[in-house]
Amino acid sequence: MAEKKQHTLVSAETKEEMSAAQVAEKNDEAKKKKIKEAKPVGNAGGLRIGAVCLWVLALVFEILALLVLNGKISLSFMPTLWQLILFIVLDLACVIIGAQLWKKANHIKPASEKNKLLFWLWNNMGVIAAVICFLPLIILLLANKDLDKKTKAIAVVVAIVALLIGGVSSYDFNPVSQEQQEAAISALGDEQVYWAPFGKVYHTHEDCSALNQSDTLTVGTVEQAIAANRTRLCSFCAKRDAITGVVTDDAAD
Repeated sequence: MAEKKQHTLVSAETKEEMSAAQVAEKNDEAKKKKIKEAKPVGNAGGLRIGAVCLWVLALVFEILALLVLNGKISLSFMPTLWQLILFIVLDLACVIIGAQLWKKANHIKPASEKNKLLFWLWNNMGVIAAVICFLPLIILLLANKDLDKKTKAIAVVVAIVALLIGGVSSYDFNPVSQEQQEAAISALGDEQVYWAPFGKVYHTHEDCSALNQSDTLTVGTVEQAIAANRTRLCSFCAKRDAITGVVTDDAAD
């Protein structure tokens, strides 16, 4: 039988190290009281406002790039190509940061998946923002006949690459629904769960064999785990505890 891995446990709430006894104590406290509402893990509304503000700023940078393209404004100390690249890069930074804030908000307060189309759109607003913030610029660059061929070619390539990077970075490959979150909270309540620095899975047992490669684990509630983008329960832990109705991962990590 393999020797039990000794982990360093870190609280998801305080970011401080915890002992196994402290984790057990928190579990005992949770079992002694009725939890009517899940404890908040962040301000989803504030994150969404921040995301929208950044996307609006990204649009401003796109407009500035278009004004440079049309000769309406010009930074005299910088060639046209570098002006275009500058605004494209600033546009991209705002799109990506805004998308990360939006995805974080979606894991704190997920959308319902009853309407599949709306669920996808809500979870991928960052992709839509990326398209809006780059596609018009690409089209107008291609249609512009005043730029020299070299400047035009480089600017188009940079804008297309920015669109691809922004789109991929904004896409939510690991969305969670309101129904999935509610099922997990209903099954586990305020019980402490564990997750590794990497991966998308949380665990109900610190000695789970799937965690043997991790020296440090974060400890928190299932709501905090989902907010940290660990949206699926380890399938080994689910079988061990006979937990059903919760999204699991057949290849736990």
